Amino acid sequence: MIEKMTKYSFILMNEDKEKFIEQLSALGVMDITRAKKPMDERSTRIYAEALSIKQQMAELEAETSDELKSLQTKLAEARRRFADAQAWGEFSSESLEDLASKGVNVRFHRATLKKYDPSWAEKVALEVISEDKSAIYFATVTVPGEELPVAVAATEVAKPSESAVEAQSEIDALQAAADKELASIREAKEREVPRLKKLYDSRLNQLDRYFASSAAASAAEDKLTVLVGFAPCTEDGRLKAELDASDAFWMSEPAAEDDNPPIKLRNNWFSRKFECITGMYGMPVYGEFDPTPIISIFFLLFFAMCMGDAGYGIILLLFGIALNKKWVKIGMFDGLGTLIAFLGVATLVVGLVLGTAFGVNLTEVSWIPQGLKNIMLTGKFPGTDYDYPMVLSVLIGIVHLCLAMTVKAILYTKRFGFKETVSTWGWLLLILGGIAIVVLMLAGVLSAGALRIAIIAVGVVSALGIFIFNKPGRNPLINIGAGLWDTYQMVTGLLGDVLSYIRLYALGLAGGMLGGAFNTLGNMVLGDGGVGKWIAFVVILLIGHTLNLLMSGLGAFVHPLRLNFLEYFKNSGYEGMGAKYIPLDNNKENNN
Repeated sequence: MIEKMTKYSFILMNEDKEKFIEQLSALGVMDITRAKKPMDERSTRIYAEALSIKQQMAELEAETSDELKSLQTKLAEARRRFADAQAWGEFSSESLEDLASKGVNVRFHRATLKKYDPSWAEKVALEVISEDKSAIYFATVTVPGEELPVAVAATEVAKPSESAVEAQSEIDALQAAADKELASIREAKEREVPRLKKLYDSRLNQLDRYFASSAAASAAEDKLTVLVGFAPCTEDGRLKAELDASDAFWMSEPAAEDDNPPIKLRNNWFSRKFECITGMYGMPVYGEFDPTPIISIFFLLFFAMCMGDAGYGIILLLFGIALNKKWVKIGMFDGLGTLIAFLGVATLVVGLVLGTAFGVNLTEVSWIPQGLKNIMLTGKFPGTDYDYPMVLSVLIGIVHLCLAMTVKAILYTKRFGFKETVSTWGWLLLILGGIAIVVLMLAGVLSAGALRIAIIAVGVVSALGIFIFNKPGRNPLINIGAGLWDTYQMVTGLLGDVLSYIRLYALGLAGGMLGGAFNTLGNMVLGDGGVGKWIAFVVILLIGHTLNLLMSGLGAFVHPLRLNFLEYFKNSGYEGMGAKYIPLDNNKENNN
């Protein structure tokens, strides 16, 4: 639910503004309206400092520096030269220069195994240095006036710049320097990152205060400042006592929707874990309905159906527990351990109901208790050719959409009045009434006469709301035209929305089939057994199910988001345009 807010208005002297902002920051609950975000010289300087600190943290986190990059580049080049020099064995560059000064010319050659001719050694002083799978490396020596035969001369390569020993010595020196630089960076990371993070939070808090201060309106020839802020109603007693002791003149009143107060959600221990899902779309405005309690239930159910595997549910549960216990630390999952554990439990339960664990059909496993098999929804839905999970997905979608339309009708009536929501109630009566009539008819509760009366009553009342009174006071012909257009959009839209929920069945089926395929592949490799085959069997299952878990997890996260953000929010009229409650708080600097 959305926590009720109190609106505070403050009037104070301009020279007291900064001191008063500091006092509000110490209270830690006042969100000052930030209608203006001036990027003037001061705010630009603070922002630049924060950005510089953030870049320093990023470099330390990446464990790199310009010096380390330079050393790594030089190291790669030295290794390349070492590879080139290895073919020429050990020699002294000084000796070669000495021979050259005396007129003795030493040349270096490379020839493929097919082209090398041993008879070359009879024509010139030639020494084979090394040989590999594809080529022979050799050197020739000539004296003044002596020329190489054309065939030999054609294979000449550049003189090596250094020997392998010299290249290796350089590699060792560069590697030692790189290791030393990396150790220095890691030491600085452990020492500096916490300090920089604290400094970064301080700069952001300073910027936040400045924006809050700059949002103040001046009055009385710039001698007075007017501030507007919001705080939860639960803090009224403490705030009023503190404000009475200040020098500011202040007034308070319950916040109204027109004030556009910031939004603070207040949910129970379970729904609170799903507030991050709501925040991904956008916070509700003050007069809206907090969708988090409904999202928490349906996102959990949708995720579990998309995964549809009890074995994967166990892994998610263990992973969530490991994150909470700090046994595993992965930045992108910080604070999500409990949510992942919830998703794991739901996936475990739904996987057992659907009869799948690690791609295995549990109904075919002999050691599974028959009582558990009896609750598994396998096979075809009675009276149809469709699988149980497919029909279940559509039915859940209908319930989800009907709930969305009910929320819309109630919320819009509360916000805008019944007169503005007649059409919405008409559609809700038609859909819910139609579903109720079908259910009662299938159950045999209604007689033929009662059924006829119910259909006529629901149809007539709904038609009046949709086509005649959808906008009371407007020309009836315009209302009828608007009703026809609304009918076209509703029919085509609802049909597409309902069919969208089949993805719950499709994703669960795809994940189960892929898991089963890896099991089959592993069994094919295993054959009659043997140590090597058992190792291959285990490797195939580990890699296969890890890939399947990751892909299924991604789909199970994205598609439930889509069903909630598009299908549910669209039909519930959710706007999600509210501003998040961000109070001024000195303790922000020390939160981490």
